[in-house]
Amino acid sequence: MSELLQANWPIFLVALLIGIAVAWFVFVATRRTRVETTKGDTLDEGADRAARNQALIDAPPAARKEAVPVPPAVPEGLAGVGAAVAAAVEDEQLEHAEAGHSVQEETADDLTRIKGVGPKLVELLKSLDVTQFEQIAAWSDADIDRIDARLGRFEGRIRRDNWVEQARLLADDDMAAYEGKFGKL
Repeated sequence: MSELLQANWPIFLVALLIGIAVAWFVFVATRRTRVETTKGDTLDEGADRAARNQALIDAPPAARKEAVPVPPAVPEGLAGVGAAVAAAVEDEQLEHAEAGHSVQEETADDLTRIKGVGPKLVELLKSLDVTQFEQIAAWSDADIDRIDARLGRFEGRIRRDNWVEQARLLADDDMAAYEGKFGKL
């Protein structure tokens, strides 16, 4: 065997080098890390709408908006009256806040009976002095736009869940029509 090795050592050396190169190629060069997942993000397009909406509802707000009193519109030509009106609105709101909303809390309706309104929205609506079905039933398109703009991450829910019609039926205590259109409470 040693004579065979001595006579053909260059061939054995080339075969050994080729073997090392093939082994390196098989074990190192072709190995790539692959990450495969079947779980998608709930905010991806095509995700289940309920999971996507719940993820958006549960997400913390990007920025907190403090309720800023909006004075009523003043006709043009009454220069300087805007400051007086704004001061009057602020005084009225402070008096109302000091009173503790006692009058409306006594007659407050259970707004969670409206489908699409949960405890968080009830608190938000109370901060906007909306506590009764009659108030919501009387909203015009302008009122809906004004309230909707202050709902933050719940914006668009008023029209999407048809709060005005639900509130109208609940204010009239027409449970048969309510359950026929919106299902059981």
